[in-house]
Amino acid sequence: MGKSMDNTVIKFLVVLMRVLFGVGWFLAGLTKITGKTGEVSWYDQPMVFLTEYLTKALDKPNVPEFYKSFIDGIALNHVLFLNYTIPIAQIIMGVCLIVGFMTLPAIFICLFMQINFILSGNMNLLSLTLYTSAFGLLFFRKDALILSLDRYFKIEDFFKAKKPNYMRWNQTE
Repeated sequence: MGKSMDNTVIKFLVVLMRVLFGVGWFLAGLTKITGKTGEVSWYDQPMVFLTEYLTKALDKPNVPEFYKSFIDGIALNHVLFLNYTIPIAQIIMGVCLIVGFMTLPAIFICLFMQINFILSGNMNLLSLTLYTSAFGLLFFRKDALILSLDRYFKIEDFFKAKKPNYMRWNQTE
């Protein structure tokens, strides 16, 4: 297999990873709103699931003390707001990743949410897969923008690092 064929396969796999990462986030938000089979949705009984989840996290030994303070002092006081914003944010970020719109910010937002889920004691194979996928997409971010709206609308140029202009402070232009 030629080198260009290997690159094409890698690029295709990175795009597939971006789309599947987006599908995962989209479905996570959708199931919170509609309810999983046999479970009640977050919207049917606001605050019930999230309050119970956060209260249980306070008792888990693998939750760091600083995060327990955050849960107790901030998250439990704003649980109604979080109850509605978390699923909506997951759906929006999922759609953004699927179509490749604002891909880099969407990856960072998903990574932020995933870190919060892990810190709250939700450590499982799916959490680690999503966490690792986010870093994989950041590492291959140029390839992740193939077949994306970012590339089509040239939004990707907005997030490129600019080379600094090192002029001496005492020189004028």
